[in-house]
Amino acid sequence: MGKDWYSEDKATMGDRIAVAREAAGLAPEILARKLGVRTTTLAGWEDDQREPRANHLRMIAGLLGVSLIWLLSGQGAGPSADDTPGDRGKADRAAAMTELRGLQQSMRDASRRLARLEQLLTEG
Repeated sequence: MGKDWYSEDKATMGDRIAVAREAAGLAPEILARKLGVRTTTLAGWEDDQREPRANHLRMIAGLLGVSLIWLLSGQGAGPSADDTPGDRGKADRAAAMTELRGLQQSMRDASRRLARLEQLLTEG
């Protein structure tokens, strides 16, 4: 597909997801797997048929090494035309850190829910 179809002034969020995925050198199937969604879901986002939820947007930004603001509005740090494999390593680390933080928050939330359920069950 290539970036020749992409125009910054007319780009939609789906266009930005697609161009960032291509700049990162990821096939749709690979990005979908990393995000934990179906390839058809990712295709729906890239085709602007649906919009990803906030948690997926955060993961997309981290995995593709772009800013969340850029994904949403086109302003800020998008994919660089001169990305090198070393830059991708930084993006991979940033994506891993984003994913780690998200998982840590999910675990804290689950722990609170478990404590609340345990309390309800032991009160009775």
